Amino acid sequence: MTSSAETPALDADAAPATPFHDLDAYIALPRLASLALSPDGGRLVAGLSVPDEKGTGYVTSQWELDPAGRAAARQLTRGAKGESQAAFTAAGDLLFVAQRAHGETSEDKAKPAVWLLPAAGGEARLLARRPGGVSGVAAARSGATVLATAGTLPSATDSESEQRLRDLRSDNKISAILHSGYPVRFWDHDLGPDAPHLFAGTLAPEAGDDPVELRDLCPDIGAALIHGEPDLAADGRTVVVDVRVPLPRGASRSVLETIDVATGARARIVDDAAADLSGARISPDGTRVAYLRETITTPTEAPRVSLWVVGLDGSDARRLAADWDRWPGGIAWLPDGSGLLVVADEDGRAPVFRIALDGAAPERLTGDDAAYSGLVVAPDGTAAYALRASYAFPAEPVRIDLSTGDVTALPAPAPRPELPGTLRDVETTAADGTRVRSWLALPDGASAANPAPLVLWIHGGPLGSWNTWSWRWCPWLLVAQGYAVLLPDPALSTGYGQEFVQRGWGAWGEAPYTDLMAATDAAEQLPEIDNTRIAAMGGSFGGYMANWVAGHTDRFAAIVTHASLWALDGFGGTTDVAYYWAREMTPEMSYANSPHRFVGDIRTPMLVVHGDKDYRVPIGDGLRLWYDLLSASGLPAADDGSTEHRFLYFPDENHWVLTPQHARIWYQVVLAFLAQHIHKTPATYPETLG
Repeated sequence: MTSSAETPALDADAAPATPFHDLDAYIALPRLASLALSPDGGRLVAGLSVPDEKGTGYVTSQWELDPAGRAAARQLTRGAKGESQAAFTAAGDLLFVAQRAHGETSEDKAKPAVWLLPAAGGEARLLARRPGGVSGVAAARSGATVLATAGTLPSATDSESEQRLRDLRSDNKISAILHSGYPVRFWDHDLGPDAPHLFAGTLAPEAGDDPVELRDLCPDIGAALIHGEPDLAADGRTVVVDVRVPLPRGASRSVLETIDVATGARARIVDDAAADLSGARISPDGTRVAYLRETITTPTEAPRVSLWVVGLDGSDARRLAADWDRWPGGIAWLPDGSGLLVVADEDGRAPVFRIALDGAAPERLTGDDAAYSGLVVAPDGTAAYALRASYAFPAEPVRIDLSTGDVTALPAPAPRPELPGTLRDVETTAADGTRVRSWLALPDGASAANPAPLVLWIHGGPLGSWNTWSWRWCPWLLVAQGYAVLLPDPALSTGYGQEFVQRGWGAWGEAPYTDLMAATDAAEQLPEIDNTRIAAMGGSFGGYMANWVAGHTDRFAAIVTHASLWALDGFGGTTDVAYYWAREMTPEMSYANSPHRFVGDIRTPMLVVHGDKDYRVPIGDGLRLWYDLLSASGLPAADDGSTEHRFLYFPDENHWVLTPQHARIWYQVVLAFLAQHIHKTPATYPETLG
């Protein structure tokens, strides 16, 4: 096939055709997340993140949206360090968590606290605080209870002792933590010595200036709420939360408990030895709880996620939609308690479904190509509000008519960005007869006369799907440079049924790999694709697959592997959730599916990317991969130490690269590496690398 024109340089002096032609313009794009609806349904608030003044981080402000879709969005908060965790009180006042100056405490020394912005107008005031800061807030929709989540030291007995202990550690520069159980860290941060506790306070009938006093609802709960998702009943009298229960050999599972707000009494309402329980939501009348049940895996059985409902007292637990071959999530009750709205991955989308409690089959409400999240339901039951996104546009607020399923976009703080190409479905059939589908993002102008080079981009998880916009993994930045980007959902992907997940369970190097190759074969047959110039990349599980691909085929000109698993035989005990890994693969399976065994067969130049704060796939895997490539791959280092491989190391980033300028470097290095091996042009790396 003929070759397309040389890829243009990113950040060229000419005005960018789209925000994706310039990394600064891309980084500056506003990012919408989270929705909160007032109890009367009249006010809708969303969080919007933009780069801070220095462009080195993101700050989130709260914006009011018109639920009727007539008025323009307006900004409510403007704190220098941002505001998050928006929630409404019964009176319609807006609560949020922010780090702001108060009294004699400067902004830099302040801890995140709960603030209240009156519905009637005026300045926000400090509502509630804790010595170690507050991480979450909720309010009763018809009562006066405020619920806060805050880290608490194990030996603290009250706010004064909490502050004394924190000052003691800070003044003496003590960071040591003494553990007696597992886990000890999560994702990108160390766990302990404090652990999250739930605190309750009562709003005064008349808003005063004095902060609300918070009392610990569970002083003896230890670290059991590390991953808990509390839900507060509408009347503010009860909390339901998933509580971690320790098991032998460092494992754990989650059960559901209620907490009486007045007394702090705890009651276990669902305890299932075969599953983890999460996502609990209390019905509007306070009598029932809907929740998700995820079976505990074994090396031969993939997880199964199902939707259940139980009485608030733990009675009459029953499964809903038992014959539905999808994994539900994002539970929201209908106001009359007759059913639920949920979101579920389906065929590269994530529609909204209505699940009736009377046993009727699930009803798909939204019919577009989007993924929905953040569901909140209007109190009269006529509509729901959500964030809608796809690989064609980032998250935007919408109104869903619950009688017709019609979706209306609401005026948003920012318009959809213009794309540098188009999106289409690509389907093929794997060797075993299974249908495999992908999204394909094509650059403008790609044609049989001007075919585009192809980049296979493999998603992480692996239990997930390429079905919604990602700021971390944005294909349009590559498309703007002339690449076609293939986003396949291989075996283990969600949204295609339980058997599709089971096909790859415990055998990562088998069906997931052959599905990816089948999807690539199908894309290469398209006239718009230059099948002589292809590359592959992925992160997390996608990075694992990139490593596996590198050791099993030479068809790609370059491979980018980010936060990737390399030596599975040694990985399990180092990850932050080692007990989960032990359930997923036996030692024999880990060895059989480990990419490191095939390093001698790697003849493709690889760009290795890893962050030192990555606790999900610890840096040791990245370091071992890098040394193995240089010492044992088919492209070993020369005598002077030089190599075609590259290692991009971020000492301060985690499993993802999150800060704006590091994200900028990530894309610059990836695009330079691809250009070198796809277009045979000298790689030009950013001067900020020194």
